[in-house]
Amino acid sequence: MSEVDLLVDGLDFGEGPRWHDGQLWYSDFFQHRVYTVTADGRRETVLDLGEEQPSGLGWLPDGNLLIVGMLGRRILRYDGTQVRVHAELGHIATSYCNDMVVDQRGNAYVGNFGFDYGAGQAPVGAALALVRPDGSTLAVAEDLQFPNGAVITPDGTTLVVGETFGSRYCAFTIATDGTLSDRRIWAEVPGRMPDGCCLDTAGGIWFANAIRPEVARVVEGGEITDAIEVPQRAFACMLGGDQGTTLFVITAPSDPQGGLSPGQGAVWAVEVDAQHAGLP
Repeated sequence: MSEVDLLVDGLDFGEGPRWHDGQLWYSDFFQHRVYTVTADGRRETVLDLGEEQPSGLGWLPDGNLLIVGMLGRRILRYDGTQVRVHAELGHIATSYCNDMVVDQRGNAYVGNFGFDYGAGQAPVGAALALVRPDGSTLAVAEDLQFPNGAVITPDGTTLVVGETFGSRYCAFTIATDGTLSDRRIWAEVPGRMPDGCCLDTAGGIWFANAIRPEVARVVEGGEITDAIEVPQRAFACMLGGDQGTTLFVITAPSDPQGGLSPGQGAVWAVEVDAQHAGLP
């Protein structure tokens, strides 16, 4: 493994990193913006969402960008000119919406906290929402313990979602209509809290461990094959770069409930062995 290098700093709290069109894209909760960053660290603002907090990102087949609007519990769609509401999720999400993965057909799977984490409420299960390309919605899984980062396998048949407060990954079979079945435990990661994640060609999932300055790689069954220390607590990661082997890691001094440190977050880059696979 290579050294961990700083790509860009100045983040308040970043989430949803994606490698798309030769650039890294990410959201910043408290700067209320979506950014792109080139491989040499040049950052540009794509979108300023005002008071809304953006989180998960993904793309429809027509190239429109989907953005999770956390506070409004909705999905926004950006066509390069205008932002519109793509779907309302207040009837499914029992707290703030969070991460999202979008499949090749434009079906989006969206998690939510399930409870008011910031107010110190006791954790309760949450539903995973399906948002179809036409904006229609459906709860496709229940009682997930803080559904967070998720991946879809390259063949499009399996969704694996991290349960942050369950310290595990749960897998589902994806039907042709986008619904989920055959729920099963994919991997337990005791002592870790999985946050944003990505899949590689060897079948491993790299994930940010939200309670430590660490990203780790887990394979089906629960073996941790690799762990990389980073300078701050890790909250999301994504494979990308020209060869698909650069692991980008988003960090911050603490989670927002621990006290926000404006401008103190960062994106780091480290080279790993296997390339990016599947979605996001």
